[in-house]
Amino acid sequence: MSAPTVSPVGYIGLGNIGAPMAKRLLDWPGGLVVYDTRPEALEPFAKAGAAVATSPREVAERADVISVTVLDDRQVCDVVTGPQGILRGARPGTVVAVHSTISDVTATELAEQCAASNVELVDAPVSGGAPGAHKGTLAVMVGGTDHAFGKVRAPFGHWAGLVVHAGPVGAGTRMKLARNLLHFVSFAAVAEAQRLAEAAGLDLLDLGKVVRHSDAITGGPGAIMLRDSAAAVEESDGWYSILTHVRNLGEKDLALALGLGQRLDVDLPLARLALSGLGPGLGVGEGAVAHQADLEKE
Repeated sequence: MSAPTVSPVGYIGLGNIGAPMAKRLLDWPGGLVVYDTRPEALEPFAKAGAAVATSPREVAERADVISVTVLDDRQVCDVVTGPQGILRGARPGTVVAVHSTISDVTATELAEQCAASNVELVDAPVSGGAPGAHKGTLAVMVGGTDHAFGKVRAPFGHWAGLVVHAGPVGAGTRMKLARNLLHFVSFAAVAEAQRLAEAAGLDLLDLGKVVRHSDAITGGPGAIMLRDSAAAVEESDGWYSILTHVRNLGEKDLALALGLGQRLDVDLPLARLALSGLGPGLGVGEGAVAHQADLEKE
């Protein structure tokens, strides 16, 4: 018996993230079809044996699963629905995967337009940046039907270390936004911590080494993201004692940091928010330290 035919995959957008992702598809059994507006971005793929298309439409004429990694919502819409867009050449059953971080509203609207042509769109943003793309260890969050997820899982596995089916179309983008909220709020917290450390006469480069080292051991914020609900934790739940312990340690250290900031005349607004919100956020309510801080504000 002959082996089943494997269709080509397509890749549109060969920038800092897209190029290393697409490079890992060069060994896809059905072949790789690529497109970018810049000839210099296409050249190494042509030399490596990929087929080079002259438009998104031509990619769609040759591939059944097409990844799109371009800049923003406008570019995604143009690639999918424009005069030379994917929908001009896509066959029924094609799956279009948008890896750009766009609005979830844009994703659902584009999916409706694709459905009119019997094409499925999944929003599949990635996390891990250029380092993850080069290593093939990105996390990808997929919003789409079970059928579409089944078609993209194998090609995604060539460049991703984690492939998650987040839910229907739009869910992948919503998960990415929640993930990035944590990411960039933590950057703001880094800035606040550095101001405190600098005022205390500490070496910021050494502090950075300590943070990276300890986060590699503890897992950082993701280490406590092991519950399937953000609701309050019942005292009978096994998580209650664990999260109460985390809260108590956190409130103690936040209060000490705030005390240091007060002595050094460094404002720490994120630390104040964290002190009041840590326990409720963990689902176990305020501890004694946060409660005392609330009383002192009254």
